Amino acid sequence: MKVVTRFAPSPTGYIHIGNVRSAIYPYLLAKQNAGKMILRIEDTDRERYVEGATELIEDTLEWLGLNWDEGPIIGGPHAPYFQSERKSIYHDYARRLIESGRAYADPTPSEEIAKYREKCSKEKIPFLYRNFRPENTPEWEPGIPLRFKAEPKEYAWHDEVMGDMHAGPEVLDDIILIKKDGYPTYNFAHIVDDAEMGVTHVMRGVEYLSSTPNYLALYEALNLERPKLVSLPHILAPTGNKKLGKRDGAKSVTEYRDDGVLAEAMLNYLACLGWNDGTEQEIYTKDQLIKNFSLERIQSSGARYDETKLLWYSGQWIRKIFDEQGVDVLYERTAGFWPEVADNFNNDYKRRVLSIIYDRLKTLSDLREMTAYFFAAPAIDIDMLLQNKFLKKLSEAELESTLKTVISELTKLEDWNADSLQNTLNNLLELTNKKPAELFSLIRIAVSFAPFSPALNLTLEVLGRDESLARLNSVARAI
Repeated sequence: MKVVTRFAPSPTGYIHIGNVRSAIYPYLLAKQNAGKMILRIEDTDRERYVEGATELIEDTLEWLGLNWDEGPIIGGPHAPYFQSERKSIYHDYARRLIESGRAYADPTPSEEIAKYREKCSKEKIPFLYRNFRPENTPEWEPGIPLRFKAEPKEYAWHDEVMGDMHAGPEVLDDIILIKKDGYPTYNFAHIVDDAEMGVTHVMRGVEYLSSTPNYLALYEALNLERPKLVSLPHILAPTGNKKLGKRDGAKSVTEYRDDGVLAEAMLNYLACLGWNDGTEQEIYTKDQLIKNFSLERIQSSGARYDETKLLWYSGQWIRKIFDEQGVDVLYERTAGFWPEVADNFNNDYKRRVLSIIYDRLKTLSDLREMTAYFFAAPAIDIDMLLQNKFLKKLSEAELESTLKTVISELTKLEDWNADSLQNTLNNLLELTNKKPAELFSLIRIAVSFAPFSPALNLTLEVLGRDESLARLNSVARAI
């Protein structure tokens, strides 16, 4: 069997973490089995449609490297891939159900349906529309809602994640197939589209599990083969007690991209959020994920979202790219993330800065704050010196004297490189009779006035002789 999966988002706003994981697993399964993944846009809910949302979905998938095999932009044998353009297909299937006596037009006003619900509520019984099914129904035509005519029975099925499932006849109901506006409901459209497009594995959130019996009834009524069903557990809020939502602080995927989280890190983290291959491995390339992925290893319980872990992954991937592919490759990814003043410096200088700071980055946007002092002399903050935990025991006179000794020794250096700078710094420990934490903190703060910086000898080497000595002299005079 050729594996065919699909990702079928609704263009109703930004694409969030949960949406993306629902694209990753179908992609991995399809690629692992030399199959294909279809991108289908479920845009029949016209009231919630957001202009530009489809382009945002496409852009996000392309950024993550989740290239679809059929769908918008690239086309394919099952076009169109926008449900709003497939209305005639749904109507054809609807007529098949009408002809077989499994669907009926229902002009019942919504106010009347509300009364049925209220009646059931007062009697404390479940509301099932099939118990209020109208007797004399008109011939169906677009403009009148069309309902499925349920035949209550028991259903059993196997879910690839949740295992063997069972539901009784009490959950079957007369669900709406075609709305008053002529567009299909999700409950109907996805059944038709998956069948038409040859989808073999339907992956979606576990929230659809309760609706599965109605879906099975539709497969049966239309004489369609059931695909394999894969229910993906929720991504949970950081508190772990509910499904992750916008109110829980999770940003859109594009916001994380704009904040400098690497695509490789996002893909890696979300793939492992609710799945593992049984090993202790955490860092996976896309190819490794394709090779190792399996439905059997998707956990059946929800996975808690942890932004700190995502940022850890991003930092790991920054180091991985630098270590394995070099500074030039990583530098190409940094455009737009440098402090504005860095525009005045050439690429070679920025590459040198990147090569000594990269292992402290969690996201590329950290460059703005962590490298600013490499491009402009920082404002002198004597309080930062005096309040430093390693320097607060030293008097201002002692700080000034120590800095002057440092300046004197560094001025003598003929070769301003990392090795000679380190040798001089080591000699200064004896000359000043200071502990490493004291001496090196003093010099580091004096040249950067930053909370932290790379190795001191590397920082001085990149800043250069003239700039380093100028900053040290300015601080010495200011104390």
